[in-house]
Amino acid sequence: MPAAARREWETLAEEVRHHRNLYYNQQPSIPDADFDQLFQRLLRLERDYPAPAVPDSPTMQVGAPAPQDTAFADVAHPEQMYSLDNVFSAAELDDWLTRTPAQAYLTELKIDGLSIDLCYRDGRLERAATRGDGRVGEDITRNARVIPDIPHELSAAKRLAVPGFVEVRGEVFITPEDFAELNEERRQHASRRGTEYKPFANPRNAAAGGLRQKNPEEVRKRRLRFIAHGIGAREGFSPASQYEAYQALAAWGLPVSPYTQQVHSAAEVHRAVDYWAQHRHDALHEMDGVVVKVDSLAEQRAFGATSRAPRWAIAYKYPPEEVTTTLEDIRVGVGRTGRITPFAVMTPVHVAGSTVAMATLHNQSEVKRKGVLIGDTVIIRKAGEVIPEVLGAVTEQRDGTEREFIFPTLCPACGTRLAPQKEDDADWRCPNTRYCPAQLATRLTYLAGRGAFDIEALGERGAEDLIKSGIIADESGLFELSEEDLSASQVYTTASGKVGAQGKKLIDNLAQAKGRQLWRVLVALSIRHVGPTAARALASRYHSIDTIAAAPADELAEVDGVGPTIAASVADWFTVDWHREIVSRWARAGVTMAEDAGEQFEQTLSGLTVVVTGTLEGFSRESAKEAIVARGGKAAGSVSKKTDFVVAGPGAGSKETKARELGVPVLSEDDFQALLDGGPEALG
Repeated sequence: MPAAARREWETLAEEVRHHRNLYYNQQPSIPDADFDQLFQRLLRLERDYPAPAVPDSPTMQVGAPAPQDTAFADVAHPEQMYSLDNVFSAAELDDWLTRTPAQAYLTELKIDGLSIDLCYRDGRLERAATRGDGRVGEDITRNARVIPDIPHELSAAKRLAVPGFVEVRGEVFITPEDFAELNEERRQHASRRGTEYKPFANPRNAAAGGLRQKNPEEVRKRRLRFIAHGIGAREGFSPASQYEAYQALAAWGLPVSPYTQQVHSAAEVHRAVDYWAQHRHDALHEMDGVVVKVDSLAEQRAFGATSRAPRWAIAYKYPPEEVTTTLEDIRVGVGRTGRITPFAVMTPVHVAGSTVAMATLHNQSEVKRKGVLIGDTVIIRKAGEVIPEVLGAVTEQRDGTEREFIFPTLCPACGTRLAPQKEDDADWRCPNTRYCPAQLATRLTYLAGRGAFDIEALGERGAEDLIKSGIIADESGLFELSEEDLSASQVYTTASGKVGAQGKKLIDNLAQAKGRQLWRVLVALSIRHVGPTAARALASRYHSIDTIAAAPADELAEVDGVGPTIAASVADWFTVDWHREIVSRWARAGVTMAEDAGEQFEQTLSGLTVVVTGTLEGFSRESAKEAIVARGGKAAGSVSKKTDFVVAGPGAGSKETKARELGVPVLSEDDFQALLDGGPEALG
């Protein structure tokens, strides 16, 4: 083997060991995707030069040994636990399916949690352990007993006796909803004590750290969950397939995944992988891929295993949602309410299916808390359609050339001195609210959005052009625009200087927008804290802009869905002369400023949260939402344990599955109509 290749192997092997130990026993310093790349590089090197592939190579090992200073005793697993090999493309998955033909496969979600091993003897939980290095883990029995999903004793099922001994493998995790609540509780605790707020980095690390708490009562506070996904040694239990084993585990009282499917062809495997690529945030837990397993246990034994992974299972990993890249600069943006938001300018990197070059840093306090420096290697996360966020720096890669970000004192768009709006406000703002070009352009883009006036021809570029060309001074003149006014525009005219198709469309869009519902007009005014929910509530209660403007703050605060903070913001907004001028000029231009009270519905859904999913015959998605809100309910888009009802039509998919997993009542369309008419009591 060439000396250069050996040095590369030694360096890679040490890096993999180091990061694997951090992942299993401490706090990871790089995203999973970066670790996968290191591991794959090491595998490729060992394929090219087989000599280094010795038993102590990390490619031959499972997990990581427990730390030497652990508070838990070592315990040997009755049967070895394994890791999984990974594939990252449809072609690689096809290669595995070709090498591993089977009568049936199982497709399971790859839970982003902590693997543990449970041993039940005569139906009683005898011991629980972490995976460790696959052969020896840490004894965490006392902590496992406080996890509600782990039964202390198995329940006998009809025609399925509890075996004398069974080893159950599974995953401990924290749901995204519980994770958010844990961090909020942590923030409030830090605030009460006057200490620095240090949020948990992600659900997996919070779960791993919680499981290793010395006091089981502290473990209980982490809201840990458990799902079984395998079996090891057993006595008096001989299932023919993995699927049959799962059915038995469920019958005995152990939770198994509601997302597991038994399939019978490679095409069905690919369909499952493709489906969850589009719905990876619909599951109860975080996941980063789909595990494919040969279902027959006899076929599993025939395929066997390597020293670290079974040949009868593979994990298809989706494009990463966390990656590392270089933080080239930190700049600031100006929002529609004057808020100054730092954002990261990064070396472009592919994450969650798209190329990302910028990410939010929220405010200057967050920049300090995250401890990032310009020039750092940083971890960024992009989950689905969520705006990319910088999570933190990989400090071990610093070389001394990094520099601190200095928050500006002047607005980058208009030069006005920045300041917090209130003493305790974490955000700094530009007070030049009316004329700051960045604020005005953002407000114009916002009011043109679907949640407000829905002006399709007015985008970010068009908004900036209207301001830069001097066509409008602020949004008050928007509905007075004519084709003649647009002749000074560069965006809305042709090369010959005549108003083009997009300009004519803008004029038509503005004419249509004048008749939008009152609540949409309220949203379009960009009153701080007033979004669609508060705007609907105010419009439903007062029916006109003038009445809202005249109402005192304490009265506004009594409106359900408003409260003191929003009420104060609304009352303050109408005290500003140029704000009232916007309303006056829009009114003269014919924009809706009042509407009839219309049909008044009994508040049958007051205080209830309802999710509608699938296709309903008598309701569009928007009309169903309107029906819920009109009756005092909250129309939510995702299912959580705080959801009261889920209305499921054909094609409901994972939201219905999640509701059943959480025990949330699932209603048909007829049930939904009964709920609207008479509230929960009408459901019997």
